[in-house]
Amino acid sequence: MLYAPCAALTKEQDMYIGKRLKELRKAKGMSLTALAEKSGVQIATLSRIENMKMTGTIESHMNIARALEVDITQLYTDMVQKEDKVDLRTSRSQTDVFVHSDKSSYEILTSKILSKKMMPVLLKVEPGGRTNPEQNLPGTEKFVYVLEGNLEVNIGEEAYTLAKGNTLYFDASVRHHFANTGKTAARALCVGTPAAL
Repeated sequence: MLYAPCAALTKEQDMYIGKRLKELRKAKGMSLTALAEKSGVQIATLSRIENMKMTGTIESHMNIARALEVDITQLYTDMVQKEDKVDLRTSRSQTDVFVHSDKSSYEILTSKILSKKMMPVLLKVEPGGRTNPEQNLPGTEKFVYVLEGNLEVNIGEEAYTLAKGNTLYFDASVRHHFANTGKTAARALCVGTPAAL
């Protein structure tokens, strides 16, 4: 899965991520070199994150969390958000996009997702396209509302075919993916809670 660009964090959040990473790494008794080898994230990148010179990407955070054998949410625990809870998005707003393949993508419809309790995204799947399989953390739920076209939602061993105007609510901790078996592009509003990447 590709991700572009990384969701912007504030300067205070940059500092928090670095401090939290160092705390978790030291608690595991792991050196930067060992963490780099286990996570696949370059030691220079890890050092810059810990020294608050960069934030890193969501992908690097996921790899670091796996290497430290912690849930990724532990990197963001108690992250303080001081901004207003109102987040207005316009047609000119820059959006973050997860690209699954050349035929499917998610467009995140809000900013600073790590401070949100839910994550709204616009799912686009071209004819014959499908998303990569997903399996979110236990307790994560997802709501889907089809705006255009037909969308097949595969959840575990079950498949649900949705047409324009149909909705589906399901346990997102069960392995799932979306596919377009129709002849026109499909677009759907997906809302996940709590926010998860």
